[in-house]
Amino acid sequence: MAVTSGSSRFVETTRVLAPGQSPGGLDDAVNTPVLSGRTPLWWWAGFAVSAGLLGLYVISIVHLITTGTGIFGNNMPVAWAMPIINFVWWIGIGHAGTLISAALLLFRQPWRTSINRFAEAMTIFAVVCAGLYPILHLGRPWVFYWLLPYPNTLGMFPQFRSPLTWDLFAITAYATVSLVFWYIGLVPDLATLRDSAKSRFQKLLYGVLSLGWTGSARGWARYSRAYLILAALSFPLVLSVHSTIALDFAVSQVPGWNNTIMPPYFVAGAVFAGFAMVLLLAIPLRRAFHLRHVITMRHLDNAAKLLLGTGMIVVYGYGIELFMAWYSGAEFELYMAYNRVFGADHWWAFWALIACNFLAIQPLWLRSVRQNPAALFVIAIIVSIGMWLERFVIIVVSLTKDFLLGSWFNYVPTFWDWALFAGSFGLFGTLFFLFIRLLPSVATSEMKEMAHHDAHHGSDYFEHVRSQYYGEGGRS
Repeated sequence: MAVTSGSSRFVETTRVLAPGQSPGGLDDAVNTPVLSGRTPLWWWAGFAVSAGLLGLYVISIVHLITTGTGIFGNNMPVAWAMPIINFVWWIGIGHAGTLISAALLLFRQPWRTSINRFAEAMTIFAVVCAGLYPILHLGRPWVFYWLLPYPNTLGMFPQFRSPLTWDLFAITAYATVSLVFWYIGLVPDLATLRDSAKSRFQKLLYGVLSLGWTGSARGWARYSRAYLILAALSFPLVLSVHSTIALDFAVSQVPGWNNTIMPPYFVAGAVFAGFAMVLLLAIPLRRAFHLRHVITMRHLDNAAKLLLGTGMIVVYGYGIELFMAWYSGAEFELYMAYNRVFGADHWWAFWALIACNFLAIQPLWLRSVRQNPAALFVIAIIVSIGMWLERFVIIVVSLTKDFLLGSWFNYVPTFWDWALFAGSFGLFGTLFFLFIRLLPSVATSEMKEMAHHDAHHGSDYFEHVRSQYYGEGGRS
């Protein structure tokens, strides 16, 4: 059956891979920026900004270690402030990469293939940014190893009933499995770079990293089995890591924290913030590297749908928090809810996060918005700001006014709080710019498999048209 010209827009917005792609063409599109001796001007500009922020990050850390945590705005009762806000925010961003890579692989979703590589890299870099915050928040970061269950020679064996200790194991396991999963997926593409490289240094570098990959049938079988096993290990970590972080709050007696809804609420919020970051990276990347035929409108549309779905779950969590405060009848919980919504000091933060996380995502119900890259980019920025504000409200607003009037005290971030936060963007950006310059940002081996399937068995679009006109299994 011929496809009419009126169906071209439908083809463009529903295909995972643009028609007519060949394995060689995909290799050229993805690997040429990596192997090319010329680095684009936009890359140098972005890298320079990131490196500058990274320098601010290093200066902030040196000043913190030499001076102490007094440079922060932390006080009593707000002992957890900007460092923990930023820790929870960064660790949440890393969840979307694992969800795209592992969960969608297990559910056999083909649209993951174009965006899983840089989403996995985003996960690792975000976890690096997040993992440094609790260490820097310790006051004496050089003794962070006291959290490990090392021999109890100092009489300070970690308290395993504390979720703060669980964080160490959860984040370490998550980072390790995510790194191995990302690297295993890279191996076939590294071998392609090895075979295509012109310079001796590139051949040596990618030859070592590709671990002697030959592309044999036995190698592919073992690779596929290992990749699937790691995906099965990674998927539960999406739920466990942020659930464990939520227990840091839920096991306490602070009004607004000790809620059983915290773990699922935190997981939904993490995926919500993570998909916003995926869009923030995917949209410029597809434009800068001319990857519109690989990262198609279907990818943006599906990511926007997940952003909308998880966002509505998060908004439902806001409502449940306020409802449970009212339903409990506890005066402390009631005042916590009132202070969040109408408090004189931080009422603006609550209404700003509602505007960012609820009102801003409502246009995503429209397909025209979901398939507009500029609109998605703006919405993703707003959502990222809103999710940071959510952590600010949960941590700061809950702690400023707790049980005793005598312990009430306002919180004001200092310059060094903001400097360390801005510097963490420099760390993330520097790692990401190095990644897209030295490694393929798209999984070409998986894309070539999809192109082969489309060429010999038809794309999912033609399967859709065939089933519409001839029923399941029909032929034109």
